[in-house]
Amino acid sequence: MSCIKRESALPSREGAGGNDFNAFSAMQPRTPGAIPADARNGARVKTHNVPPEGVYLPNNNRLAPHMRSPEYVQMSTAAAITLGVMPGTMHRCSCTRCLNLLLTYPEGCRANCAYCGLARHREADRDYADRNFIRVDWPAVPMAEVVDIIARDGDKTPFHRMCISMITHPRSDEDTVSVLKAWTARIDPASLPVSILSNPTTMDRADVALLKDLGADIFTVALDAATPEIFDRTRGKGVDSPHSWSKYWEVLEHARDIFGKERFGAHIIVGMGETEEEVLRLIQRLVDMGGHSHMFCFFPEKGSLMDHLPATPRDQWRRVQLARYLIDYAQVRVEHMRFDDQGRVISFGIPDAALDDIIDKGTAFRTSGCPGKEAADVSACDRPYGDSPPSNVASYPFPLQDVDIRKVRQQLERERPGECYEAGDDLDSANWTKPLAPRIV
Repeated sequence: MSCIKRESALPSREGAGGNDFNAFSAMQPRTPGAIPADARNGARVKTHNVPPEGVYLPNNNRLAPHMRSPEYVQMSTAAAITLGVMPGTMHRCSCTRCLNLLLTYPEGCRANCAYCGLARHREADRDYADRNFIRVDWPAVPMAEVVDIIARDGDKTPFHRMCISMITHPRSDEDTVSVLKAWTARIDPASLPVSILSNPTTMDRADVALLKDLGADIFTVALDAATPEIFDRTRGKGVDSPHSWSKYWEVLEHARDIFGKERFGAHIIVGMGETEEEVLRLIQRLVDMGGHSHMFCFFPEKGSLMDHLPATPRDQWRRVQLARYLIDYAQVRVEHMRFDDQGRVISFGIPDAALDDIIDKGTAFRTSGCPGKEAADVSACDRPYGDSPPSNVASYPFPLQDVDIRKVRQQLERERPGECYEAGDDLDSANWTKPLAPRIV
């Protein structure tokens, strides 16, 4: 069986508490502060009531216009470049194959998740449409323009999938239905499938069933935290946020019943204080239910309540990525694996030769998410540089080349004899995106 030789951790691999992983005891979020009355619930935006004009690119030096879903949606920088509403390029990849649409309101998300740049506690810091989210800006675009472009492109669209991402807001359920109806009225979901990234806190079984009836084919729940304790500390009462672990699992079980096998899943962020064994047992639970796991590497989002904490050490992340791939796609079970007294993987449960073949293929280290059109184990939702800078890629948004495999092997401490990763192989983090447009369009 395959075992990892453990030597003293390199400084670049240190996580919270000086370990080579992010320990629970060290990953404590800050306490959210009080929000001035004149900044609550999008008050500044609503008071000035500046009308939106076309595409809005986030800019902290200008008051955000009064934009609301379902008329407006936000999307990632990569999606905006791919759609053609924002000029630019992405380093080493042709942007993204998933058109992720995020609901938007001046009031913003009413939850207060500790790791999220969109959290409620930032009301005094930045207007909602100006807040960073998974490392990049999210431009706001008229929904009608989005539909026009996709309908015009037809089979030539570069996208493999569209995803509607809900937030915690009183109108989120109703507006998700409106956005989905606007999409399916002109675009056949059989040719460009639709995923839902849900907000379980405001949903019941009938809401889940309605989205399936209207054409969505995959339903996901952003558990994010791998254990109830971490969930409560980062998403629930610990940060004055409304979410609960039990409600999220209730809606996930509804999705299993309504959408069916392989048509539902959960997002999980690795490195917020769970052990590797804990997150992998969660992944096994999802597989046993008939679902999939979509993993993110913890990155300290600027402005969040966890921005003072370290990103997930790469050796921890690579071990979990590799083990997750084996559970999801290679019929390996977590019971076949072995863990040390800190919960770290020390055996992946398959022979070395088979493990090396999977590492060399590289797919295990690509972004995980809803499937696209390339292969069952290759995600449409590639989220370029959403959880890391390109100088130290966490989730690869493109097929790995030899230099990438060498780097992954070094991070796993599984270098081949006579082969090593050279420092000169690092990517240029300053060159990950090349904006070609002014900040406001």
